[in-house]
Amino acid sequence: MQVYTCPFCGLRDEREFFFAGEAGAARPDTTGPVSDAEWAEYVHMRRNMLGRAREVWMHLTCGELFVMERDTLSARVLGSVALRGAPGGGEGADGAGSADDGPDGEGTP
Repeated sequence: MQVYTCPFCGLRDEREFFFAGEAGAARPDTTGPVSDAEWAEYVHMRRNMLGRAREVWMHLTCGELFVMERDTLSARVLGSVALRGAPGGGEGADGAGSADDGPDGEGTP
């Protein structure tokens, strides 16, 4: 069992989280026509990289979305950052609200 860090709630059991996709995947512009090929590319095509990956996750308990960076080979969690301003006014995009999951990658400092 792994332990992940929610930037809002702290260390939690992995069963409380939902994988939402790769960070940076651009949704097609729906203000105009979108072809089936564009939707298929967005929905099905993923880089699926080995090694360091940035992913969007949701903590189901608090409903917050955040970016988790992890190593897909070792399953080590490298950190997590809020997608919106962190509690207390910090902005997630500049690194405030990030959490390091410790040397073993399982949330133990």
